[in-house]
Amino acid sequence: MVMDFLPSEEQTLIQDVARRYATDVLAPVAASHDETPQRDLFLSNLKGLAELGFMGLNIPTEHGGSDAGCVGFSLAVTEIGRACASTAVTMSVTNMVAEVILSIASEDQKRTYLPRLCSGTYPAGSFCLSEAGAGSDPGAMSTRAFRDGGDWIINGSKMWITSAEYAGLFVVWAVTDPEAPRGKGISCFLVEAGTPGIRIAPPERKMGQTASATNAVFFENCRVPGSAIMGGLNDGFRIAVTELAGGRIGIASLALGIGLAAMDYARDFSLQRIQFGQPIASFQGLQWMMADAYTELEAARLLTLQAAGLKERGLPFAAKASMAKLYASEKANAACYTALQLAGGIGYTRDAPLERFARDVRVTSIYEGTSDIQRLIIARDLLRALV
Repeated sequence: MVMDFLPSEEQTLIQDVARRYATDVLAPVAASHDETPQRDLFLSNLKGLAELGFMGLNIPTEHGGSDAGCVGFSLAVTEIGRACASTAVTMSVTNMVAEVILSIASEDQKRTYLPRLCSGTYPAGSFCLSEAGAGSDPGAMSTRAFRDGGDWIINGSKMWITSAEYAGLFVVWAVTDPEAPRGKGISCFLVEAGTPGIRIAPPERKMGQTASATNAVFFENCRVPGSAIMGGLNDGFRIAVTELAGGRIGIASLALGIGLAAMDYARDFSLQRIQFGQPIASFQGLQWMMADAYTELEAARLLTLQAAGLKERGLPFAAKASMAKLYASEKANAACYTALQLAGGIGYTRDAPLERFARDVRVTSIYEGTSDIQRLIIARDLLRALV
């Protein structure tokens, strides 16, 4: 398939708006926000993104979204990720929550929840899928939901939930038929924040992306109406597997943004840093390091846009999204360490942003499916026709 990787006029506009917001609003506070997360500031920045239409980029305007498509979403996440990975991951997950609702929810659910997500009425949306014993293996989840009259009662706990303490809405997976074969008896629920029985734990103390809260979420006899089920009863596992593929485009885009920010800083530094009477950028060894890193990041960009383009056209994209997420996250990690090496001692200090980039980028090869899980998905797709 021939892909056109030149952004349209509308996509370029979205990219430019995201770049300006990242440069003017997010970048000046990213370092201090990393040192001491500030809830009010973070929520203000999320509201600003919603006002720009960035919390529903792939959602039709009739539901309050921007209808900008998946490519526009990818371009925007990359630009936001250049400035503040913590903000970018919240934006990415909230868009993914909105897309899941658009894809499988009832019309009443769409009318109720999508405008609230897109407008910033809900500061963020959260996915409650992973558990302490069910991360890469969601079929092993232990959270249960049982009927009580016309309602459902949810009990269990979820781990590593992005933006849980900011979220206005949770997409929650729970076992609704414990007698069903593994992975077949899971359903998906829409649960609003503040519903009795939800308890949000204090944020995890993380290596990076510290401004973005990551929390455990506990459901203790949490009662939701029968109308809270999204999609078919006991069809939640398929929903999770399908929708996570779209989320991987967001994380690939985010990783790309961090890697580019790190290399841009190192490139500019190398032109200013004088050693042996000349800028270190004049040394061939360092030039080759930069050439390799930028080439790998450009390849990551093309993989990511290919996956986004396929999704936008309604074509199969899951394996391509895994390729993009695998490659972009691994090469962005490498780029951040290359940038640190180019900057030398200054890169290891907090006077430069490189150590923050290196901490922020590390998790991109872990969440939304580890690099090892992406390799499994890619291999299974390659071998499907042969077995």
